[in-house]
Amino acid sequence: MTPTTRTARLAALAGAIVLAPCATALAQDAALGEAVGEAAATTETTYIFNTLSFLMHGFLVMWMAAGFAMLEAGLVRSKNVATICLKNVSLYAVAGILYYLVGYNLMYGGESAFIGSFAVWSPDDSAALAGDFSGNYAAGSDWFFQMVFVATAASIVSGTLAERSKLWPFLIFTVVLTGFIYPIAGSWQWGGGWLSEMGFYDFAGSTLVHSVGGWAALTGALILGARKGKYRPDGGVNPMPGSSLPLATLGTFVLWLGWFGFNGGSQLAMGSAADVIAIATIYINTNLAAAAGVIAAMATSQVIYRKVDLTMALNGVLAGLVSITADPLSPHPVTALFVGAVGGILVTLAIPAIDKLKIDDVVGAISVHLICGIWGTIAVPISNAETSFATQLTGIVAYGAFTVVASTVVWYALKLTVGVRVNPEEEELGLDRAELGMEAYPEFGHGSRSI
Repeated sequence: MTPTTRTARLAALAGAIVLAPCATALAQDAALGEAVGEAAATTETTYIFNTLSFLMHGFLVMWMAAGFAMLEAGLVRSKNVATICLKNVSLYAVAGILYYLVGYNLMYGGESAFIGSFAVWSPDDSAALAGDFSGNYAAGSDWFFQMVFVATAASIVSGTLAERSKLWPFLIFTVVLTGFIYPIAGSWQWGGGWLSEMGFYDFAGSTLVHSVGGWAALTGALILGARKGKYRPDGGVNPMPGSSLPLATLGTFVLWLGWFGFNGGSQLAMGSAADVIAIATIYINTNLAAAAGVIAAMATSQVIYRKVDLTMALNGVLAGLVSITADPLSPHPVTALFVGAVGGILVTLAIPAIDKLKIDDVVGAISVHLICGIWGTIAVPISNAETSFATQLTGIVAYGAFTVVASTVVWYALKLTVGVRVNPEEEELGLDRAELGMEAYPEFGHGSRSI
C-alpha cells in the first residue's frame, strides 16, 4: 500500500467517524419530524371529522323544522294550514337570529352556574387557522348545531296553540323563548351550570329541549284557552279532524329521519373509532325506541278504542323518540325498546286525559314532548349507573318551574297588551283568511270555511 493510498484511507475513516453521528442525528430528526407531522395530521383530521359531524347532524335537525311544519299542517283544519306553515318557517328564522344575537352566549358564554353572558356570538378559529387544532372543531359548526336545537323547542309551542293564536304575539313569545328562556335553562346543564355539576344527565334534550318546549306550550294553552266548540258543556269533546293525514305521516317520517341528527350529533365528536361506534349505537337505540313507540301506541289504541288510530300511531313514533333522547347511548337495545314502548303507551293515555282537563292541544305536543320528555329523563338511571333518580327528578322540577314561571309572565304580558288570541269571528273564518288573506287549498272550494 502506497503512502498516498494509506493517507486517503485514513482520511476516509476519519470522515466516517466524524459524520456517522451527524447522519444518525439527521435520521432521528427526520423520523421525529415525520412523527410530528403525522400527529398534526391526525389532530387536523379529528378536527375536520368533528366539525363535519356537527354540520351534517345539524342540517338533519334543521330538516326537522320541515317535519314539524308538515305534521302540524296535516293535523290542523284546512282553514289554518297556511298560517301554521308560516309560523313554522318564521319561528325557525327568529330562533336563528336570536340565538346569534344573545342566545348562544347566554347558554355557553359565562362563568356563572345559572346564566351565561349577554353578548353577540362571534366565532374565533384563529388557532386552527394557525395550525393548532386543540379546539377540536370549528366554532361555527358548534353554533349551527346548537341553534337548530332551540328552533325545535319553539316548534313544539306552535302546534299546541294552533288555530286560535295570533301570529305576531306568538312570534314575540318565540323571541323570548329562543333568546332567553331556553338558553338560560340550557346553561344549567349543557353550559356546565349547577345541574351539570350536580350530576343531572340529559344527553340530547328530553328535558332541556322537549320538556322546556312542552312546559311553554302547556302554559300558553292554559292562558289562551280552548278552540271554539272543542269542548261541550257536558264535558264531552268534539273531534276536529286535521286537513291531511298523509301530510302528517310524511311529517312524522321527516322527524324520524331528523332525529338521527338530533341524537347522533349529540355525541359531539366523530374523530375516533370510539366516537363512530357510539354514534352507530345511538342510531340503533333511537330507531328501536321509535319503532317500539309506534307499535305500543297502536296496541294501546286498539285496546282502548277497538280501532287503531293513525294519529296515535304517529304520536307513538314521536313519543318513543322523545323518550330515548335523554340517553340513547347507554341502554342495551332491549332497554331502548322498553323505553320507547312505555313512551308510546303514555302518549296514548295522556292525549285523552289532557282533553278531559279541557286543555286544548291541537297536535298532542304536550303529551309527546312534555310527558314523554319527563319519562325519558326519569328512565336514564335504569341503564346509566352514573346517574340517580333523585338528581334526574331535581332537574325535571327545576326546568318545569323556571319555564312555567317565565312563560306565564310573557304570555300574560302579551295578553294584557296586544292580545294573544284572535276574535271568535276570525277563528270561525280561519286564520288563513283572517290573518293572511289567503287559503292553503283554494282550489278545493273555500276549505278555510270548514269547521
